[in-house]
Amino acid sequence: MILPGATLGLLGGGQLGRMFTVAARTLGYRVTVLDPDPFSPAAEFATGHLEADYTDPPSLARLAAECAAVTTEFENAPASALEQLAASVVVRPSGSSVAVAQDRRREKSFFSKGGLPVGPFAVIESQADIDAAPETVKFPALLKTARLGYDGKGQARVDSKADVARVFRDWKNVPCVLEQLLALELEVSVVLARGEDGRIAAFPVAENRHSQGILDVTIAPARVPPALAREATRLAAVVAQSLDYVGVLAVEMFVVGGKLFLNEIAPRPHNSGHYTIDACRTSQFEQQVRVLCGLPLGDPSQHTPSVMVNLLGDIWRDGAPKWESVLAHPGAHLHLYGKREARPGRKMGHVTICEPELERALEVALDIRRALGIGQSQETFS
Repeated sequence: MILPGATLGLLGGGQLGRMFTVAARTLGYRVTVLDPDPFSPAAEFATGHLEADYTDPPSLARLAAECAAVTTEFENAPASALEQLAASVVVRPSGSSVAVAQDRRREKSFFSKGGLPVGPFAVIESQADIDAAPETVKFPALLKTARLGYDGKGQARVDSKADVARVFRDWKNVPCVLEQLLALELEVSVVLARGEDGRIAAFPVAENRHSQGILDVTIAPARVPPALAREATRLAAVVAQSLDYVGVLAVEMFVVGGKLFLNEIAPRPHNSGHYTIDACRTSQFEQQVRVLCGLPLGDPSQHTPSVMVNLLGDIWRDGAPKWESVLAHPGAHLHLYGKREARPGRKMGHVTICEPELERALEVALDIRRALGIGQSQETFS
């Protein structure tokens, strides 16, 4: 057990790392961030900042020497760096677990071989794979790069083998996964923590809405039948157990025909779990600290219904947004990430609305979105 006062290491210094660092500092830990960005959002709250590449040998050596344990805030942290650190310091999650989430080929195969529900897919590495793909995948479909794609990046809709060949060629023949487009009713996610002793604490199932491939709104708890919520939580737990995962894990799922299909996993806290900061007894970030340090897991129960709205750089198009329109609502909790440049599509912050009744939280979320110029004027969350 690693007690407060110790130094924790963090690979990555973005907004997830910022919120982890706040939670760790609140619990009395020191934090050293390894991130090449001199203006890293996490480093603003950390006690140390190693401004270097994630694979920089001297910086990894310093983390190993100075930190009692190390974690990561993004799935593309080099698994090799995590494995190198694990030789001399506690690392959670393990590099092997992170490696599965880094490559869609491994991820989809892990689901399929484990007997977990997953939509039709095909690995695309050659023209022969493209020719054979229609045997398992019907069009239309999505072609996704096997590595480094997130928030809608590295993916394209394709309607024929010719489309697949063209996009594959445009992407310089990098390995890809072709996924059949499913008739989605809903997208949901489960964020959980699993300790070294195998105990699991799962947060309530969240309902997610995306816009242009980026998470737009999270509604928690999800408006799904209780049996479906229980099954989603069970599937997420099976994933964590099968990976022998230790840390905070997010499992994204599709609801199709009243049934669940796994989409992808994230070996870290997740955007759809940000509501836990304000609406649950323990946040996903405090849980990350607890797991990393071998402390008892916190209570993940939700005390207030909530709606989380992402704030992208688009709303800075006419200057600073009118934050008073957010803060005028007593149930609204504003979180800004300290990023210096607002760009379209860039996650700059979020606001979580907590209200005794979910319908009221939805109403306030719509009011705030309209005031900030997000979405359509007549949109609803029905």
